[in-house]
Amino acid sequence: MARNLMRAAQYSKYGGGVADLKVVEVPVPTPGKDEVLIKVEAASINPIDWRLQSGYARPFLPRKFPHVPGIDAAGEIVQVGSEVKSFKAGDKVVTALGNGGALAEYAVAKEVSTASRPPEVSAAEAAALPIAGLAAHQSLTQNAGLKLDGTDPKINLLVTAASGGVGTYVVQLAKLANAHVTATCGARNMGLIKSLGADEVIDYKTPDGKVAKSPSGLKYDTVIHCTTSTPWSTFQASLTPNAKVVDTTPGLGIMMSIALKKLTFSKQQISTVFTAPKKENLEFLVKLVKEGKLKPVIDSKYPLSNVGEAWAKSMDGHATGKIIVEP
Repeated sequence: MARNLMRAAQYSKYGGGVADLKVVEVPVPTPGKDEVLIKVEAASINPIDWRLQSGYARPFLPRKFPHVPGIDAAGEIVQVGSEVKSFKAGDKVVTALGNGGALAEYAVAKEVSTASRPPEVSAAEAAALPIAGLAAHQSLTQNAGLKLDGTDPKINLLVTAASGGVGTYVVQLAKLANAHVTATCGARNMGLIKSLGADEVIDYKTPDGKVAKSPSGLKYDTVIHCTTSTPWSTFQASLTPNAKVVDTTPGLGIMMSIALKKLTFSKQQISTVFTAPKKENLEFLVKLVKEGKLKPVIDSKYPLSNVGEAWAKSMDGHATGKIIVEP
């Protein structure tokens, strides 16, 4: 490569927030034998990115400082490691980076967590997929046990915070699973969520919305809970006796609820999602986007030079869909 330096966003400590996120020049990383070097065309920000900065996984992650954040990236491969078999320089790809690094001009990715990107899927659409799309997929298939081919019996499914990054994917994938979808979101996004396939949409600020009560009086067989601002117990009265609640933003409260359910031998199940990026699942999501069956919702795009604004918008918690950063 002609250049050995690149621009990247990095922070130097826990708890520094937007003020500590600086765009600097750093060396271009070198791929290992099972890795590829990607020229990043688009990256997206996930809440886990700034939660790690705040000390969410301290002292284990980040592993060292300064740290270049970002997990979701799409771009073009410019170099491959000696043992990489499925890619070559020039291939367009999307990836989930295990150790961060997406908010930069170049990033190193493992071959096993990288998927090909067809020309029908833009870099921004692809970058919006990995963590949020995989969390939605994992919630529905692994935690809730649904098939995304329409062969399951019809169930009633609730999605909270449906206009967020994960929620927008849950609504669409749940419809592929033959679910009747009730979704909560803010009033300004109700039309969007309806257009993504939701059967019922509730303004979360209304009395019924605060307890996620179905407008048609349905009880929920499955809940994909995508917000930290509402405890799952607020909608417990609307659950069926054997309901499954899947929490995509687990904290101490939900862990205690899981333990309590086990102690009381409740038939209602609560589980959490810790997204495990799998190549085959990412390939499945990319295929759905290519076929027009899944639409990444993009809130906004920022150049890398304005990454602080993108970071702050994500931290604010009111983005509709995904926030994209383009080098």
